[in-house]
Amino acid sequence: MLVSESTGRRYVGQTDSLARRLGEHNNAAHSLTKYTTRHLGPWRLVHAESVATRSEAMGREKWLKSGAGRQWLDETIGRASPPQAD
Repeated sequence: MLVSESTGRRYVGQTDSLARRLGEHNNAAHSLTKYTTRHLGPWRLVHAESVATRSEAMGREKWLKSGAGRQWLDETIGRASPPQAD
């Protein structure tokens, strides 16, 4: 999970290269249609998990974006953004 240091918004995604992906999110040349470019950064990593397969990663990402997943993130990591920002 990434959090915008300027707005407090959070972003949940999955990747096979965390360092590369974080750099892409913080790159101003990133497409303006992307969530992390439309919403100001810089973005910082606040939570990461490792799983064995991409399928598992996609399932975990989907769950973290669900109501139960957002609640778990709030309880585990703390409230990263105002409710309307999620």
